[in-house]
Amino acid sequence: MTMNVHEAKTRLSQLLIAVERGEEVIIARSGMPVAKLVPYTHQASHRVLGCAEGSVTYISADFDEPLTDFADYMPDVR
Repeated sequence: MTMNVHEAKTRLSQLLIAVERGEEVIIARSGMPVAKLVPYTHQASHRVLGCAEGSVTYISADFDEPLTDFADYMPDVR
C-alpha cells in the first residue's frame, strides 16, 4: 500500500494496524517513495565468542608494570 505524507499522518493508527497484519506501507512525498513501514522485529546480537583468538601475537614483558609516565595523575596508594 502506498500513500502520501498527509494521508499517512491522518491515518497513522490504521496504518499501524495494517503493518501489524504484515502489510508493508510505503509513504511518498510528491509521488516519490520516502519511507517504508514494516513490522518491528527484535534482532538479537550475534556475538561470536572467541572470534579474536590468536589475534594478539605479542605482549611485552613489562605489560603489567606501573606506568611511570602517568605517576603525577595516579592517586597515591599506600
